[in-house]
Amino acid sequence: MIEKNELPILEYDPVSQEVLKPGHDNEGVRLPEKCLFAFLGDEVDKYAEQVKATVADHFITIDRLRPIYIIENQGEQLCLCRAPLGGPGAAQFMDALIALGCRKFLAVGSCGTLVDIKENDFLIPTRALRDEGTSYKYLPASRYVDLDPAAVEKIGQGLKEQGLPFEPCTTWTTDGFFRETQDMVEYRRGEGCQVVEMECASMAAVAAKRGAEFGQLLYTADSLANVEAHDDRDWGQASQAKALHICLRIIHNF
Repeated sequence: MIEKNELPILEYDPVSQEVLKPGHDNEGVRLPEKCLFAFLGDEVDKYAEQVKATVADHFITIDRLRPIYIIENQGEQLCLCRAPLGGPGAAQFMDALIALGCRKFLAVGSCGTLVDIKENDFLIPTRALRDEGTSYKYLPASRYVDLDPAAVEKIGQGLKEQGLPFEPCTTWTTDGFFRETQDMVEYRRGEGCQVVEMECASMAAVAAKRGAEFGQLLYTADSLANVEAHDDRDWGQASQAKALHICLRIIHNF
């Protein structure tokens, strides 16, 4: 039975089946259990070309076909995907990948800092504030979604093994990139959010709904620590290729 609310975004259907099922365009495709879901732009395609990845299929969207790469990584097959910007697109792609066999996800991408953290530092979100819409279609309403503690531990251990410093964090997931207002940044900072991005809560909710393991590694890019003067810095560009290779080692332990 639908959990009804005056606000449509808070209404949730926990039981009935989807009319349009994830993976419907990819019948017959079976993917490896592990997936590196990378918000790293062209670095994903460059790496796939470099290692002569196999294209198992494509995730079909209105703007582009997104290759689903299969690579060999430390003696096992791994799914590698270039993740799309924003919670709705990322969640749809991830949901389809789960339907096709992926069960363990490591996402990696950039975040903006709300506090004084230098660029290109690594952070592991332990919970995400649900200031977006997609997560409410996968889980009942709540302020936060907790990330899988087992995945958080594996990411941390993987970074330690590579001698890389990191910090746990609470992330603010928002759909409104251009509505990160001065007062809202101050408010989110005051309730304990250290960083902001656009997908974590959505992906964590998909994984929780479908029974998949999910964790995320973030690297710092721009800064909103000074609400009167946004600092692009270099958008974390120096971390893109590095983060991909770091995660290729971490995901072996998933």
